Amino acid sequence: MKPLTKIFILSSILTLFVACDLDENYSYVDQRVDIATVENPDSLSTFFFRLDDNKLMWTEFTNFRNYRPKNGQRIIAYYTIISDKRATGLYDYDVRLNDVYPVLTKGIFSITPATQDSIGNDSIKVSDIWIGSDFLNIEFSYQGYDKVHYINLVSDSTKVYTDGKIHLEFRHNSNGDSPYYYENGIVSFKLNSLQKDSTKTSFDLVIHVNIPNQAADKLYTLTYKPGVISTNYRTPKIEFRIKAEQKVY
Repeated sequence: MKPLTKIFILSSILTLFVACDLDENYSYVDQRVDIATVENPDSLSTFFFRLDDNKLMWTEFTNFRNYRPKNGQRIIAYYTIISDKRATGLYDYDVRLNDVYPVLTKGIFSITPATQDSIGNDSIKVSDIWIGSDFLNIEFSYQGYDKVHYINLVSDSTKVYTDGKIHLEFRHNSNGDSPYYYENGIVSFKLNSLQKDSTKTSFDLVIHVNIPNQAADKLYTLTYKPGVISTNYRTPKIEFRIKAEQKVY
């Protein structure tokens, strides 16, 4: 099993970025906020990011010239559209990247008896859950204090279901932390591994979540259609400082 990566407060991480020189009079009135997937195979400071409605944006200007996100990393981007490039047929818009938060980006973890304890199954709240751009996106909160918490989407082959659906478990390991206050976050799980050795064009998913003060798991049912633009496209609710592991699977 790969070592689990610590969760860091992004406000601390972002202080490491060096902002580029900007026009002080530049207006942020038209700023937009979206969750997106980075397309940056060459690890450059200017890069493409693709929204979940498939619009492709190029960071013509950026506040973070030392920020070189990995290809496939999910982000929440604060940006302003500068020019329309749709007529070129190459991409949709040039943008100024005003702010950015990396989103915890992981794959589906196949659990084994040996990894059961480290994955954990502590209670966790889900405030929103949706599928976009081949990712399962979950906004969540848990109670904690000062320890590292781990978040995973788990496939448990020891559990058998007869409804023809794919059952996955949204797991939380509090690492024995004290429940003093709520931490909020967002995570994106890659779903494209479900296509492996399958010709199906649609997958019915059931996501099991151990929510606080409830004996049975809460079940969320969703349909995943690989490569199909989601009609459930949405902007994350981010009235919080997002926490994320700095790990891309």
